[in-house]
Amino acid sequence: MPKKIVLIVVSVLALAGTTFFWTQGSRPSEIATPVSSLPSTPTFTPALVPETIAVEDSPLRDSIIAAGDYLVRQQLVNGQLSYQVDFLTGERSYTPSEIRLISGAGSLFTVCRISGDSKYCEAGDRALGHYLENLISDPQNFTGTCLYTNGGCPLGGAALTVDAVYKRWQAGRGFILGEHNLQATAIDLGYFIVSMRKPQGGFYHSFDPHFNGMVDADYFAANFPGESLSALLELHEMTGNEFWLEQAREVNDFMVTQPVTEDHWHGYAFALFARLDKLSKSDGEYAVNIAETIIEGEVRSLNKANSSVSTATKIKGLAALAQAFFLSDAEHAWLDREIITFITFVRARQLPNNDCAFELSDEIILKYAGGIFSICEDPSIRIDGVQHWIDGVTMYLEYQSMIGVK
Repeated sequence: MPKKIVLIVVSVLALAGTTFFWTQGSRPSEIATPVSSLPSTPTFTPALVPETIAVEDSPLRDSIIAAGDYLVRQQLVNGQLSYQVDFLTGERSYTPSEIRLISGAGSLFTVCRISGDSKYCEAGDRALGHYLENLISDPQNFTGTCLYTNGGCPLGGAALTVDAVYKRWQAGRGFILGEHNLQATAIDLGYFIVSMRKPQGGFYHSFDPHFNGMVDADYFAANFPGESLSALLELHEMTGNEFWLEQAREVNDFMVTQPVTEDHWHGYAFALFARLDKLSKSDGEYAVNIAETIIEGEVRSLNKANSSVSTATKIKGLAALAQAFFLSDAEHAWLDREIITFITFVRARQLPNNDCAFELSDEIILKYAGGIFSICEDPSIRIDGVQHWIDGVTMYLEYQSMIGVK
């Protein structure tokens, strides 16, 4: 009798083993896999309170609020924001970037925080609720949650959705939006970001979530790594979980070995590192190189033929780096003049300011005041230009508060 039992047990185990290897062998190979295991402990910590920096009343603060007013006036009742509009003809773009739009939703929460007026938070909630409809999860095919747009899941979509949740949290709105627990959503987006890391360093930039989903190894967007690094640090701040900081450190260690570019998102990440952790010697050297690279483009960027959108990113990058240097007891005052130069250029294109000498009717000013148009040859207001202006000037005013400028 004992021999029969043993034989039955062995047979069952053999069958189970065969079934296991059959099912494992039939699964598609995962091209994008996390380089580290996901945390085994919950990251939900709702008691954390954001640390924010108050800014003084000033014309620049007023310009942030004016940009927020533009976004609110252009918003549809379903929450959708205006992506791009020619303010002379009224013609709108019908092929919008969902990534830029959800980032614009985040900027409304920044205006809410800076102004203290809840109408901007309410507009941000409408916009965020609208774009959250593009989030998808499919545990059988991929890790976490991604932002689906234009037939795939771009890495930057997940990162900028985390950033929008972070800005809402900074504005004191917490994590509950209707039926959404935004902290849980942000964590799932973070898992997707981690799953897109390449074992040898860097990220895959796009994922196809359809049947047997796989990455697009040829897709590349220059901003995505810096956006993703920043999102990991924002997750660390929102949750208090060291896993996200460890992931950010590993990502950054690879990024500082790459050629230096005008990466304003990496500059922002350095400000977060300086506040939440510290900058290493190599971080500091790389940050200086980013600042110098941004400044070297000054003549080209201030030409009337060039875009205020790209110049607004320079404000954001340099202001964030100024914060990082100040918090790290490094030289920072040398950036102030450069930031003001770029601010002056972009502000000249915030309607009703008009360095291109367009004829502006009262109706145009009523509709589009606060919006920032791009170039003289193309009088259009794009949401990323407005969003970068809001973020960049806010970071600059925060930096002034840090150093005690009145």
